[in-house]
Amino acid sequence: MITLETYDTEQGRMVAVADVAIVGEVYEEKGVRVDVDPDFYGETVTVREEVMKALRGASIANLVGEEAVEAGLDADVIDEENVLRIDGVPHAQMVRM
Repeated sequence: MITLETYDTEQGRMVAVADVAIVGEVYEEKGVRVDVDPDFYGETVTVREEVMKALRGASIANLVGEEAVEAGLDADVIDEENVLRIDGVPHAQMVRM
């Protein structure tokens, strides 16, 4: 299960996607910190197809968690070699210019 939150910014649509199970958690490793804050990533649970559709239309995206990152890979908006693992949790960002 995945949460999806969207924001309209000056740079275009921003999408925040996270696995439901990790919303509210904080991960830190080697000075890198990811706060899966429900205020940012939201609490709206949606299906994978909606996540992929939102990611394809996004200018900016933040993805955290196994399911969220897999959706980004399957939507072809991120590449496997650009996925970071922070305390074992996958995290990726995307910006279209």
